[in-house]
Amino acid sequence: MEYRPLGKSGLRVSAVGLGCNNFGMKIDKDATAVVVNKAIDSGITLFDTADVYGGTKSEEFLGAALGDRRKRVVIATKFGFGPIVGDDAATKGGSRRWIMRACEDSLRRLGTDYIDLYQYHTPDANTPMDETLRALDDLVHQGKVRYIGSSNLAGWQVADAEWIARAHNLTRFVSAQNQYNLLDRSVEKELAPACRKYGIGILPYFPLASGFLSGKYRRGSPPPEGTRLALWGRRGEAIMSEGNFGILEKLEGFAQARGKTMLDLAFGWLLSHDYVPSVIAGATTPEQIEANVAAGEWRLAEDEMTQVDALLEGEE
Repeated sequence: MEYRPLGKSGLRVSAVGLGCNNFGMKIDKDATAVVVNKAIDSGITLFDTADVYGGTKSEEFLGAALGDRRKRVVIATKFGFGPIVGDDAATKGGSRRWIMRACEDSLRRLGTDYIDLYQYHTPDANTPMDETLRALDDLVHQGKVRYIGSSNLAGWQVADAEWIARAHNLTRFVSAQNQYNLLDRSVEKELAPACRKYGIGILPYFPLASGFLSGKYRRGSPPPEGTRLALWGRRGEAIMSEGNFGILEKLEGFAQARGKTMLDLAFGWLLSHDYVPSVIAGATTPEQIEANVAAGEWRLAEDEMTQVDALLEGEE
């Protein structure tokens, strides 16, 4: 396993991270422990969760599974997506009031006294970024949070947060977790340039385009029952478009010509970008952990990256 710095910070993370959104939703506490144990044994140190995953069970199951190994790993969790309690609007967002409560709740569920990376899950249009950053800065000074990051922010919002942090000497974001994969490269337009300039690491989620790049979906066939794209209805149908299947087939040919799988290409392509320190990938079984870790070993050469770009842009 390769370990990389998270942006311009002293925090190092495994090139392949474990997304914990399945904990408490698709798998129970015992199955979570099996997956976490395999991840640690495989060299994974970055465990990414959120206060809303599994109806708050993800943090509980992760904390229980880690036990006394907690200090060996990097726990990344999130706040702000909510609402956590029914339709109570006060239990979401980026307000100081909610951040302070959300942090205490996450610490309790995780069974720890500090969070390595505390991430702003989604932007809150009703709360000034200044208020959010000042609250997070207080948590860092209190020792309850080590580093802070964002998730689902646009490039201009990341730049705005950087300016505010610098102007007021506040703790700055060291990471940005956004959807990024071979089929969705929207972060490359504005977010990636902003993160490069300010030394912020991008943590891609949905590296397999919600499973589409895994090879389990085929042109002309309905999505397998129980898969994410089957459950998503029209949103899933949009991903399973003729155009995307055309791209997938070209990418499969590229990977096969090099003795690689689509999983290898999906992970290796992301990790070949200098602003990507780690790829967040979910797993519900030890076998999936093994596959993800193996896929994280490939680094594409410069000419191979150019070839993949041409395939994605329809030039070949």
